[in-house]
Amino acid sequence: MYATAICPYCIMAERLLRAKGVTEIEKIRVDLDPQQRLAMMELTRRRTVPQIFIGDVHVGGFDDLAALDHAGRLEGLLADSSS
Repeated sequence: MYATAICPYCIMAERLLRAKGVTEIEKIRVDLDPQQRLAMMELTRRRTVPQIFIGDVHVGGFDDLAALDHAGRLEGLLADSSS
């Protein structure tokens, strides 16, 4: 997950993932390394954080993650990435 230290959406995304049983979240802090922000923008074509990947799948931001959860598809994606 590309994130910054004080982003409320990053915090909400981490809480949702932890509530779903995710124990390890790799956070790439774009506020500490401008090169990482550039890499994030090139990879995702988005400028805002968080930018969440589950395995190799780019989920998007917190709203996208929450929409996946509400649609009942988040658990399957998490299960697929852990196998």
